[in-house]
Amino acid sequence: MHPVSVFGSEASALLDRLRDASPAQAAQLEREIQLEWDRSGSATADLLRKRGADALERGEYDIAVEHFTALVDHAPDFAEGWVERARAFAALGMFGPAVGDLEHALALEPRHYQAIAGLAELLEAMNMPDDAYTAWEQVKVLHPHHEAATEALARLAPQVKGQEL
Repeated sequence: MHPVSVFGSEASALLDRLRDASPAQAAQLEREIQLEWDRSGSATADLLRKRGADALERGEYDIAVEHFTALVDHAPDFAEGWVERARAFAALGMFGPAVGDLEHALALEPRHYQAIAGLAELLEAMNMPDDAYTAWEQVKVLHPHHEAATEALARLAPQVKGQEL
């Protein structure tokens, strides 16, 4: 049994289907899941998110953090706000706050495989390959066709599990 998603039954049903999907089905389900995750339910939240995303794109990471902070203050139950602010913190090299935000997003949506993937990337950047490998494995359980997870597990396996002689 999975924790109840704050995103409603539609996202939960899509996540359930993703586990058993073919690669083609998985790509479509991934798009549908992201659309569900993107629904903030607030025009203000959407505007703050857009401003933060635009600042990220311009490389203005401090400004992005400000917009995403306003977003999580305005809509603390909107997991994407925490995920986006984590991206901005990571871009600034502020891995501790980034990990904290991803943990908060995962408390809201435990099956948010993109948040887990972000956490795995941070753990790898912090030279914690065993923990990164475990996080990537969790991504694969939720989304068996996740390309970045597949690549990361292959890359980290020799370091984590050793090499066969």
